[in-house]
Amino acid sequence: MIILGVDPGTLITGYGVIETSGHQATVLHVDVVRNRSTNTMPVRLKTIYDRLCEVIEAYHPDEFAIETAFYGKNAQSALKIGHARGVSILAAVNREIPTAEYAPREVKKAVTGNGGASKEQVQFMVLSVLRLKQKPQVYDASDALAVALCHWYQRGGSPRVVASRRPKRAAAGWTEYIAANPHKIARHA
Repeated sequence: MIILGVDPGTLITGYGVIETSGHQATVLHVDVVRNRSTNTMPVRLKTIYDRLCEVIEAYHPDEFAIETAFYGKNAQSALKIGHARGVSILAAVNREIPTAEYAPREVKKAVTGNGGASKEQVQFMVLSVLRLKQKPQVYDASDALAVALCHWYQRGGSPRVVASRRPKRAAAGWTEYIAANPHKIARHA
């Protein structure tokens, strides 16, 4: 199965195309659509739409996955991301590609096991699972690959690399905790 994952934004939209087979996924292409801040919103949206249409024509994805808007930012940012999401989804729907949407926390949890993971942690796991030797140029590109991986996992795929750690044993009391974590102690001058 070929999956196109998208991390939408009006200035930078990340996209990644993966091909899955059995328990492995490989990257076919990863990049970003860059827009100038001086371009008008309609021009930015056309650029995103046109580039994703080119990617769809080149790789013929079977499915399309996109990250939903994060509403913790201001309303204006959410609206702009909504525009980028809309033209991205339109590119897929116009070619009758099934689409799926995933919340940022859902993507992070699927890829790292932690819904509050940092962009660095997400990128590390993307590099590990997809066996990439070189980091994508920006986090938006690795985030797009994470969206594609999340979709694959949701469809029943399984990661090649599974991060597992034994949980730390809880401290027996405050004395043991302080001895094990001196860097967490606030000292008054």
